[in-house]
Amino acid sequence: MNSDNVIEVKNLVKKFGSFVANDNLTFSVKQGEVFGFLGANGAGKTTAIRILSGLSRPTSGDVMVAGVDVSRRPERVKQNIGYMSQKFSLYEDMTIHENIRFYASIYGIRVKERKQREEELIRRLNLEEVKDRKIADLPLGWKQKLAFSLAIFHKPKVVFLDEPTGGVDPVTRRQFWEMIYESASRGITVFVTTHYMDEAEYCDRLSIMVDGKIVALDTPLNLMKQYSAANMDEVFLKLARLRKNNDE
Repeated sequence: MNSDNVIEVKNLVKKFGSFVANDNLTFSVKQGEVFGFLGANGAGKTTAIRILSGLSRPTSGDVMVAGVDVSRRPERVKQNIGYMSQKFSLYEDMTIHENIRFYASIYGIRVKERKQREEELIRRLNLEEVKDRKIADLPLGWKQKLAFSLAIFHKPKVVFLDEPTGGVDPVTRRQFWEMIYESASRGITVFVTTHYMDEAEYCDRLSIMVDGKIVALDTPLNLMKQYSAANMDEVFLKLARLRKNNDE
């Protein structure tokens, strides 16, 4: 594994019966990089993330995350990553404080250190006055920012974000991305899927999947130049059309 790369994927294939969800994926991601993983619904993004995070095994191919072979040691991979799904990973019937304490115990963070980190987190998110409120009573944007903060509470090498800003307003989305940049500046690799093409332009590099295959991989600026596009929306549409025409 290249020492600069936190993720290395070579010829990854995932099949469900005769259906190929991930078709020969090959890519790498560097430490501290914000890497966008794009594609329409059903393109195979979530399947790939589940494999990278040790939740599913590949049918074939080599997958290394944080120096760990995902196929051989999936539990070891989980110790080095954070994960935030579309549906969040917070317990709605527990308070903010209880959620933080719960995740700290799962991550094996010692009590003294946990208290310090919890105080820092509460202060950073301006949650001092609501820390004893249940998650179910919080606005969606607060839930998402807290869920992200807990996904990196144990200082993982990689955090996987599966469409983390779905359903929130543009201001909250921008605030969320500021949190992503801050995490990346501290060396955490951020692997993010999104269906907002304006967000795609915030990433250092992007891969775009169509029908289980990676059809483009580069910086947003280079992709827009390559496809003579004004924005990532146009790039995505052109790639989808090209793929459709090739299939026909």
